Amino acid sequence: MDLIAVGLLAAFDFSKLGATALSWLWVAIGLGLVIFFHELGHFAVAKWCGVFVERFSIGFGPILWSFKKGDTEYALSAIPFGGYVKMLGQDDIDPSQLSSEEIAEDPRSYSAKPVWQRMAIISAGVIMNILTGLVFFAIAFKSGVQTRPARLGPIVVGKPAWKAGLQTGDLLTRINGRECSDFGDIMHGVALTGGDVEIEGIYRDGRTFKKTLTPDRSDTRRMIGVAPAWDLRLTALGEENGPCTLPGTPAAEAGGFQPKDRIVEVGGQPVKSFAELQTLMSEHRAEELEFVVERGPPEKRERIAIPVAPNRFRRLGLSMDIEKISAIETDSPADQVQLKPGDKIAKVDGQEVGKEIDPVELPDYFQSRHGQIVAIEYTREIEGTKKTLIANLTPRNRTGWTDRFELKGSPLSVPSIGVAYHITSRVLKVQSNSPADGKIAADETIAAIELFLPKDAKDDGFTAAFGAMKFEATDKQPHIWAQAFWLMQMAPTRHVRLTVSSNDVKRIEVLEPARDPNSPLFFPDRGFVFDDEFTIQRADTFGKALAMAADRARSTGVEIYLTLRSLVRRDLSFKELHGPIGIAKVAHQFASQGISPLLLFLGFLSVNLAVLNFLPIPVLDGGHMVFLCWEAVTRKRPSERVLIGATYCGMAFVLGLMVLVIYLDLFVHTGGPK
Repeated sequence: MDLIAVGLLAAFDFSKLGATALSWLWVAIGLGLVIFFHELGHFAVAKWCGVFVERFSIGFGPILWSFKKGDTEYALSAIPFGGYVKMLGQDDIDPSQLSSEEIAEDPRSYSAKPVWQRMAIISAGVIMNILTGLVFFAIAFKSGVQTRPARLGPIVVGKPAWKAGLQTGDLLTRINGRECSDFGDIMHGVALTGGDVEIEGIYRDGRTFKKTLTPDRSDTRRMIGVAPAWDLRLTALGEENGPCTLPGTPAAEAGGFQPKDRIVEVGGQPVKSFAELQTLMSEHRAEELEFVVERGPPEKRERIAIPVAPNRFRRLGLSMDIEKISAIETDSPADQVQLKPGDKIAKVDGQEVGKEIDPVELPDYFQSRHGQIVAIEYTREIEGTKKTLIANLTPRNRTGWTDRFELKGSPLSVPSIGVAYHITSRVLKVQSNSPADGKIAADETIAAIELFLPKDAKDDGFTAAFGAMKFEATDKQPHIWAQAFWLMQMAPTRHVRLTVSSNDVKRIEVLEPARDPNSPLFFPDRGFVFDDEFTIQRADTFGKALAMAADRARSTGVEIYLTLRSLVRRDLSFKELHGPIGIAKVAHQFASQGISPLLLFLGFLSVNLAVLNFLPIPVLDGGHMVFLCWEAVTRKRPSERVLIGATYCGMAFVLGLMVLVIYLDLFVHTGGPK
């Protein structure tokens, strides 16, 4: 029995899946080839050794179609999770054949062959998968493979990378001593190792750095809180020919932008990277800016200038209470004056936070005073007593609202001083003439927030990405305001449904966030949808392609080993595993991108199959090899009792694993019941 149902696909992103019949056809052909070549290895060597092969099957279970040629039946079976070569004297369903003396007397039986021939037969499938994996990789690299550089995109607020001071545009060159050639190396290096992570790289200003990070383990895998870098190229939102701007944002209202446009100039200044673009949009967030895009093929490329208005914050008129500091950036102004997680900012320059200055305004407030001394009054618990302390610090010139928010309770960051804090759900002040005026009062609590599309509103693309955009305050996740406030800016066509709690009585209030024309606060993002940054790896010769393929196969094998080790150590959750449905989905994703990405995935799957099938588990090739090694050393075969017991235990393990990964595919990775 050969297993292809379990894929260790923790490093792949399943968020973009195509939907064309042609892609699914390529998926079926590709997965079929991986299985076929594995079984062909067993079959060819068995024939070469003179073993009688009863059946060569792609798939398990009931036979859908078959034909017989010579002594062998060739079959296509109903369950496409692998395949098998049924030989006389070797049957996983009936392991007693291996110890049957009667069958061993037949010179054409598997059990009658010398140990070295049986080892060759068993290992042939794995060897064939390694060879075909190399071929798949080589063809892909010869054609050209799209990869994401190890450059950092938005940094997740409060996570290890944020605490270490990394920013959008920084490039990682090494992780744990291994070279980073693409963004996947960062994911693997963090998720599949234990202990702290040592990283080296180049800041976006050209300086080099070396840092040690302690990965976050609050989710199913270890992470440091980084995302892939974005390109200057605009891409469609959701569907292939969809808009490349978010509905209701200044970029969408400006009109004229098209998918595949590349922004090359902003406000009269050329831009060469997303980090430069983000800096310009942040520094000039209160101004109308002219965006120049390049459009069309190189031979007919044209430049088009489109003015885009600034993006004022959409607000409800609610000022909430600030929570304690949850994270401090190393060597930041806050760190230098020894502010600590657990401190609570009470006043800034004498203004009471929550009543005189809204916590969501602090990122702009501190940035506007960069280079000046700002007084912070804060409280700290010291030996059970709350004490009020004062710190004077000098903010840096860094704009807020450019870090990445996670929808699972991300805090709000103030990059200019290097602190992150949550915002409570308790209302301290209601602004007059605001959407909330007369509907919500001070000291009431927001128990839940839902951002919804009003009737007849055009889909903004967020439903497919996030589903229901509803945040409910719970004991486990009490902080919902910061991420909801951020989404109010990103999805400006949505209204807000609030569950308001007052004296243990709850009611629903529906509000439409409004832009205050007198507010000095502007959101840096103007509503563009950017594609991921990528590069093309292409081999000039087939020899170089083979060398690149060998390197990829070697690194893939190491990653699979590290994945298995991390699963055993519980550094990686079993929820990161994917089964046949997950494999089909990710294969379809790659097939939708082209033949080269699909070949790259098939190469990964081939090496994956080789490693997994050679694990020392009875019924898999590795289990058979263990028995053969025992026989080679002791000069006698394991007893029938041992063979039967081990085989059935191995079969129970494999079937249990298949049930688990299918369950994960159906109910966990699809967002179903957990």
